[in-house]
Amino acid sequence: MIAQHFSRISGRRAVLVALGGNLPLGTQASAASLERALVLLDRPEFRLVRRSRMFRTPAFPAGAGPDFANAAAVFVSALPAERILARLHAVERALGRRRRQRWGPRTVDLDLLAVGGAVLPDALTLRRWQRLPLARQMRETPDRVLLPHPRLQDRGFVLVPLAEVAPGWRHPLSHRSVAEMAADLPAAARAGIEPL
Repeated sequence: MIAQHFSRISGRRAVLVALGGNLPLGTQASAASLERALVLLDRPEFRLVRRSRMFRTPAFPAGAGPDFANAAAVFVSALPAERILARLHAVERALGRRRRQRWGPRTVDLDLLAVGGAVLPDALTLRRWQRLPLARQMRETPDRVLLPHPRLQDRGFVLVPLAEVAPGWRHPLSHRSVAEMAADLPAAARAGIEPL
């Protein structure tokens, strides 16, 4: 529903973004870094329209460092997905993110979850990445934008905050809403997730 509503505003589409971090930036706690990221991202061509509360979540994968602060946000934009992803990466760098280890500790992590109902680059490629075993997910990085995020439906630390801001957004392949995906999470995927 939210994606459909915002898709009619001057050609802009809903852009869903997950925010996370588990390392301080100087004296700034992770949650404060996420707040700063929202300020840096919000621009006329990429407008913040809704954001979730901050949540404390266990590190993923287990043992990967301190607990995370996580949140989700909805922006509206007419920018192409590649430019949106470049913008997210630029803000990550501005806030001290260094990509040294896949899924390692980080000051801020901004994941592009969805741009309207776009499926990029195509359904076959996206399904291949969705089925990738965890061991390979930890080693391999896509060489292009994948939308929706291939692991969106599996992650409590994404779906719990996202359900606060875009419960009616529907995955273009599964046709399931964020609220439905969040409700179907196993207890283990929700364990330890609590508002800050």
